[in-house]
Amino acid sequence: MKNYDYLVVGAGLFGATFAYEAAKRGKRVKVIEKRDHIAGNIYTKEVDGIQVHQYGAHIFHTSNKEVWEYVNQFAEFNRYTNSPVANYKGHMYNLPFNMNTFSEMWGVRTPEEAMAKINEQRQEMAGKEPKNLEEQAISLIGRDIYEKLIKGYTEKQWGQKATELPAFIIRRLPVRLVYDNNYFNDTYQGIPIGGYTQIVEKMLNSDLIDVETGVDFFDQKAKYLEDYPKIVFTGMIDQFFDYQLGELQYRSLRFETEEKNVGNYQGNAVINYTDAETPYTRIIEHKHFEFGKGDKDKTIITREYPADWHRGDEPYYPINNQRNNDLYKQYTKLADEKADNVIFGGRLGQYRYYNMDQVLHAALTAVNKEFD
Repeated sequence: MKNYDYLVVGAGLFGATFAYEAAKRGKRVKVIEKRDHIAGNIYTKEVDGIQVHQYGAHIFHTSNKEVWEYVNQFAEFNRYTNSPVANYKGHMYNLPFNMNTFSEMWGVRTPEEAMAKINEQRQEMAGKEPKNLEEQAISLIGRDIYEKLIKGYTEKQWGQKATELPAFIIRRLPVRLVYDNNYFNDTYQGIPIGGYTQIVEKMLNSDLIDVETGVDFFDQKAKYLEDYPKIVFTGMIDQFFDYQLGELQYRSLRFETEEKNVGNYQGNAVINYTDAETPYTRIIEHKHFEFGKGDKDKTIITREYPADWHRGDEPYYPINNQRNNDLYKQYTKLADEKADNVIFGGRLGQYRYYNMDQVLHAALTAVNKEFD
C-alpha cells in the first residue's frame, strides 16, 4: 500500500477524473468503491439493447467548451435534447415553461397574450415579499402553473409543504416566450452513445490505477488513513468526521425499474408527474435517450420516488439551506485543521448539487490545485 500515491474513495465521475489525471502524471492510484460497480450515479447498464440509467436520468449539458471537449475524449455523444413532459392528472404540458405550455394551459397564441396572462396572475403577490416557495413561485409565474406544474412535484421532491420551503429554492423560473421545448440553454448537450459507464471505464483503464469494488472505506478507515499519503474522498464529509459536528441533510431516491413488452411505453424519455396523488415524481423510458435503439418489442421504464434520507440510506443530493450550508462550512474548517492530506470532492464531499459538467470542472480544478 505504501507504493500508492493516492487512495481515491469512490469510483464516480469526480474520483475517476482525479485518478485518470493523477495516472497521466505518473502517480500510482488505488480506487475503492462501496458499490459493486464503477461510475457512481452515472452508471448505465445494457438491458434488451437499451442503456438503462440505473440511478435516474442523466443528460450531459454544458456551456463550458473545455469540459465538453474533455468528456468527448471518452465517448461519442449523440444529439439528444432534453424535452420533458409534465403529466398533471392525465393532462400533458411541455416543459420548460414555454409557449407550448402557455397555449395548452390558457389557449393563448402569442407571447404578448402569454405575458398578459402571467402578469395578471402574478398580481396576487403584488407588493408582497415572498416568504416561502409557494409565494415565490406565484410571484414569478402565477397560480395556474404553480398549482398544476410546480406544487405537487416540488412537495414530493423535498418531502415538505411548499409553504414550509424557503423561497430561495426557486429564485427564478425559466419562462420562454418561444415554442421551444429544449429544457437547457447550454451550448452543448447530449448522451454518450453506448452509455456513461464506458467513460469511467476508460478513465480507470491504466496500469497505474487499481480498482476494487464492494469495498467500504469506513470498514478500515484508520488503516487507510495510516497507509496512504493522500486520499481523495467523495463520500459524505460529515460521515468522514463521524458526524461530530452534527448531521448534514440529504434527500434520497428509490427507483423501480420494469421491463415492458411494448416497443414504446410513453413516447418520451422523461415524463414528470406533477400532481400530489401520484407517489413518484417521474417515469423514465430509457430507450428514448438513444432514439429508440434496442429491442423493438421491449422497453425499460423506471419510476423515481424521492425519499427522506436516514443514516445507511444512499444520499443523492444535499439540502442546501442556510442551516446546512453553515454546518458544511464548519466541516470544511475541521477538514483544514484535521485532514490536510484529504481532498474532498463531488456532490457529497463538497456538499453541492452538481450537474455532471460541474463535477468534471470541480475535479479538474482539484487536479490543477494538486499538481500545477
